[in-house]
Amino acid sequence: MQTQEIFRPIKDIDRGTPLSTNVETVTLTIDGYPVTVPKGTSLMRAASVQGIQIPKLCATDSVEAYGSCRLCLVEIDGPNGRIKGYPSSCTTPCENGMVVRTQTPKLQNLRKGVMELYISDHPLDCLTCSANGDCELQDMAGVTGLRNVRYTANSGTGGAKLHGVDSANHCSEHSTLKSDSPMNALFKPKDESNPYFTYDASKCIVCSRCVRACEEVQGTFALTISGRGFDSRVSPGQDQPFMNSECVSCGACVQACPTATLQEKSVIDLGQPEHSILTTCAYCGVGCGFKADMKGETVVRMVPWKDGKANEGHSCVKGRFAWGYATHSDRVTTPMVRDSIDQPWQQVSWGEAFSFAANKIKGIQAQYGKDSVGGITSSRCTNEETYLVQKLIRAAFGTNNVDTCARVCHSPTGFGLGATLGTSAGTQTFKSVEHADVIMIIGANPTDAHPVFASRMKRRLIGKHAGERGGAKLIIIDPRRIDLVDTPHIQADYHLPLLPGTNVAMITALAHVVVTEQLWAKDYVAQRCEDKSFQEWRDFVSKPENSPEAFEAVTGVPAADVRAAARLYATGGNSAIYYGLGVTEHAQGSTMVLGIANLAMACGMVGR
Repeated sequence: MQTQEIFRPIKDIDRGTPLSTNVETVTLTIDGYPVTVPKGTSLMRAASVQGIQIPKLCATDSVEAYGSCRLCLVEIDGPNGRIKGYPSSCTTPCENGMVVRTQTPKLQNLRKGVMELYISDHPLDCLTCSANGDCELQDMAGVTGLRNVRYTANSGTGGAKLHGVDSANHCSEHSTLKSDSPMNALFKPKDESNPYFTYDASKCIVCSRCVRACEEVQGTFALTISGRGFDSRVSPGQDQPFMNSECVSCGACVQACPTATLQEKSVIDLGQPEHSILTTCAYCGVGCGFKADMKGETVVRMVPWKDGKANEGHSCVKGRFAWGYATHSDRVTTPMVRDSIDQPWQQVSWGEAFSFAANKIKGIQAQYGKDSVGGITSSRCTNEETYLVQKLIRAAFGTNNVDTCARVCHSPTGFGLGATLGTSAGTQTFKSVEHADVIMIIGANPTDAHPVFASRMKRRLIGKHAGERGGAKLIIIDPRRIDLVDTPHIQADYHLPLLPGTNVAMITALAHVVVTEQLWAKDYVAQRCEDKSFQEWRDFVSKPENSPEAFEAVTGVPAADVRAAARLYATGGNSAIYYGLGVTEHAQGSTMVLGIANLAMACGMVGR
């Protein structure tokens, strides 16, 4: 992890439901305040934007509204005098002219009754619970003013008074539940099978946030709700232990859980953190933002940062849980120097280490010249760190001998995209995959290599958060049968398992179909492309020897599949190409990148 000393509050603001991207706005009144929000915004989110927090349990802004907890009820006077009663604010969209009240005596009684039902079958062990101080159920008990519970698990009469040190801690000295209670989930043993988090069914309030996070954020569908009534609980797979299910330990369920049902084992052992530091995960090239939740200098847990532009609050198992090296006993924590590899390391101060390194470098340059030294940065460095290293090499060392390992992997990208588009960078952000209608993956395995981006891609392929357009179509060009080719929820429309080393033949065959079948974007090419270069490219790829039929023996892919995939890419709407080292780490890598860029430009798929 690459840290930045920026302190943030432990909790991000949760507005309950996702942001609406509608450009049209509506204006309504909430608790006497006029509010203007994008059309499609929920009443809960509109109130939150105004600074009014409506109680909630099942709602969180990382997943779509569910409306099951009934704690977020509001009073509404609809437009034209329509009275809408007491709907849930998370599932009710704002309308022009609405008059909404979030705090009335009637709402207070309704919410208190809902909370009373929740607490009636929940263990009252708050003082010893690992989520004490970070529990939304505890918070909502305080918000609703709950003081007594008239219902118990083993009878329909009597009352269980909530004993606690304050109004927010609905704690009791012991639970009133008995072993013959019908609520079997309360006596189900904890699932400790996952090495990173614990599942305690007795704490589950069946809000389904973890289930929805697994589906909508991660796209794994490893969780479901099993049982009915008091026996309802979250179930991994077919009521299996977590480690025997399809769970990939991304932590989305843990982050979504409002209680201690799903809790990091590090929090159970160390207690709640007291401050956070922003950091960037360095495991892969996605660059996910995290908050390192700390107690002093000790990391308690890593929480995906909601404002992280690459991950927007999501993570994979490595970034979320694989941070044990930070405090591992093998980690070197003090500077050490030696004059030669034959000598043992000697611990020194930071000042001595800096002086030693500077003197050695200056000595080498004095003896062999300025260009005798250089610097190289790792792909695990942030852009800022790489910038500082090149500044050091050029300004302090006085040489241009500076490089980064990214050049080794993606120098074909730099050359190919630089020659065709004028810049070596991709044309879109990660988030743009949400607008793709056709996704073509070439020489990459996103679910294994870049799992957080793969989750975004899977959401679009499945159709989550996609409005009425449904899921995107998928074309995979890879010798391997990667996971995305065929899963229970995603099947590639076309898998072109080309023979290794035939990338250029494949991209040329695709271009042949686009050109000979007149599928290219004539207006885009006329406005944005160089006419002479396009004519030369078109004449070349349209030759009979570049047809899918001619290349069939070379690539090993049936010509009919190549033609169908080319037609889908060219005519399927917004088509995006994602390629990886299976393209660039080849002798013909630069030529393949040129071919990819040319195909995208010919079909007018740049910047969409």
